[in-house]
Amino acid sequence: MKLTIERTALLRSLAHVQSVVERRNTIPILSNVLVEAKGDRLSLTATDMDLAIVEQTAASVVSPGAATVPAHTMYDIVRKLPDGAEVQMELGTDGAQVALKAGRSRFTLATLPKEDFPATAASDLPHRFPLSAVDLRGLIDRTKFAISTEETRYYLNGIYLHAFSAGKQMALRAVATDGHRLARVEMPLPEGAENIPGVIVPRKMVNEIRKLIEEVDGMVEVSLSDSRIRFAFDDIVLTSKLIDGSFPDYQRVIPTGNDKILEVDRRSFRDAVDRVSTISSEKSRAVKLSLRPSVATLSATSAENGTAMEELEVKYDGAPLDIGFNSKYLLDVADQIDGDGLQLVLADSVAPTLVRDLADAMALYVLMPMRV
Repeated sequence: MKLTIERTALLRSLAHVQSVVERRNTIPILSNVLVEAKGDRLSLTATDMDLAIVEQTAASVVSPGAATVPAHTMYDIVRKLPDGAEVQMELGTDGAQVALKAGRSRFTLATLPKEDFPATAASDLPHRFPLSAVDLRGLIDRTKFAISTEETRYYLNGIYLHAFSAGKQMALRAVATDGHRLARVEMPLPEGAENIPGVIVPRKMVNEIRKLIEEVDGMVEVSLSDSRIRFAFDDIVLTSKLIDGSFPDYQRVIPTGNDKILEVDRRSFRDAVDRVSTISSEKSRAVKLSLRPSVATLSATSAENGTAMEELEVKYDGAPLDIGFNSKYLLDVADQIDGDGLQLVLADSVAPTLVRDLADAMALYVLMPMRV
């Protein structure tokens, strides 16, 4: 194997694939990236056995071949090379080393046998549908904050993606919950997604695909089966195992009988919560919301820090109500709302509260209150 590639192109691809590689591996080959040169393309592959990424980029290939090299080391080398450098890669005749050259810099990287690298070819994924990168970003951004990090409840460690029928309308829904809050976002069902199974996309896959589509404007092809999901776009293919578990019946925790409606300017509310929560203890992060006609009072009390209180003009004509929330949860939800208006639909101080974006009927959030 011998090739030349622009440093910028190589760095971009390495940044993508090395992100999948775990820093600590009990299996040495999983610390490596598979480098394959063929035709006028360089293909880079990395995997942690659950998640795999393959990215291709243009290169000037003198002789085809393949090798595996340490992913993070190679990334760090290329990252530190000067802009505009041309990088030459050549596999030694014994196959035990890969030489990297750029200007006056020379590096030699030890390889591991490419035959030991896990096969990453995805099994048959019968369900395929296109999804714009913009829509995919929206689904992820407005739900991923609610993904649970509690490993014992592994079935909550991802986003539940499924087709949902609301009367005559079909929708693609993304749901995440950690038991304290829930985010549900939907969009019109893409063509081809009518019969998809409900799947739980793992948190690592969610984070990786979100980084990769940050500046993508086109379409993403989504393919899935009962056990795997794949996202393909541009020259990147990302494949992951799905979480093997049953997502809870989230519909049961979405209240339907709440009758007290509070409407407030989102930015004013968010900033007031942020200020008042400065006082609240780091452990509870509790903020009390006291509602009276046209006025909401936010307050926090801490034995260590003192007290804080701020009043907001709001649209509210229900009965007086005092209710407590985790301030971080309030801030997380407020940050997902694009419109100017935020709506809270409440019942009492212990029942789940609905939060809506007045400018987006496709998003719905549920917050469990806390004692204050």
